Amino acid sequence: MSRIGKRPVEAPKGAEFKLNGQTVECKGPKGTRSFTASEEIELLLDGNTISVKPRADTKRARQMWGMTRSQIANIAQGVTEGFKKELEITGVGYRAQVQGKMLKMALGYSHDVEFPIPEGIDVKCAKPTEIEITGIDQQLVGETAAKIREWRPPEPYKGKGIRYKGEYIFRKEGKKK
Repeated sequence: MSRIGKRPVEAPKGAEFKLNGQTVECKGPKGTRSFTASEEIELLLDGNTISVKPRADTKRARQMWGMTRSQIANIAQGVTEGFKKELEITGVGYRAQVQGKMLKMALGYSHDVEFPIPEGIDVKCAKPTEIEITGIDQQLVGETAAKIREWRPPEPYKGKGIRYKGEYIFRKEGKKK
């Protein structure tokens, strides 16, 4: 039995669910998101609460049960609160700034790195060494943060690079004579 799948998803304040066949649509103050569930899953809408149940006792249905419930809960959270990832840039001369729909970063290369900001994502740079990525789609926010971090991952000797806020980088000792 899925412990996660058993719990019903209640719409947060300011959001509402609509069920159309296997598609759940959630509308909130930040926007509208939808998710189409697998055919192995049965969705039940009761007022402003969605319950998820497997149609059969197959392995695939049990796998999709908890995942479907989590996806519905995530779209409900996304349209009401949104998701946020914060990145820190460490290194001499490393900085970032937003220019229109581009994130321009100086990361120690011979050229500045220009990263196009995807649709539905908001990027802010309060300081030149901090990047804040927000949006209503959790997967897109995380993917954007990972792509930005990929340009200069933190290295273990000096700690230079782009890291998630609060991420611990195991530091190594340099060569000894």
